[in-house]
Amino acid sequence: MSLAPLYGICVLLNKSGERKGVIIFKEIENTKNLLILGQVKGLKKNGLHGIHIHKYGDITRGCASMGGHFNPNNKNHGSFTSKERHLGDLGNLEADQTGSAKILFEDNRLSLRGSNSILGRSIVVHEDEDDLGKGKHADSKTTGHSGARMLCGIIGLTSLENIMEME
Repeated sequence: MSLAPLYGICVLLNKSGERKGVIIFKEIENTKNLLILGQVKGLKKNGLHGIHIHKYGDITRGCASMGGHFNPNNKNHGSFTSKERHLGDLGNLEADQTGSAKILFEDNRLSLRGSNSILGRSIVVHEDEDDLGKGKHADSKTTGHSGARMLCGIIGLTSLENIMEME
């Protein structure tokens, strides 16, 4: 007997508490893949912004209290498609001319259940481009040299009904 798919959600807020994006996570039945989709606004026009899952879902000090990247396997920072990556490395969002970016991909390493569960963790969107661990900066292998934290939110459990009712 297979389990019913779980759904996760993360509402991204800026430092003023304004909603700037929503990211949905859906388990894909009969696979170990997680579908990740959403839209983010308020980014630099035609810019790239690093996006990562961070270790904690703690907003006591805003985005600053969310800890480092989710990295249970103690790997170096890398790209979303690299074998060597933090589990939380999601690459870059590419904003269009209005400062909006869409996200849509599948991941076979992240989960909403078990040891790699991202529920209760957070997503952070950074001000700058993630160099995917290939840069010459001292923090390239740990953060991707992606700059300050500009948007963040906690990943929580939701239902398909709640997703369908979103504006």
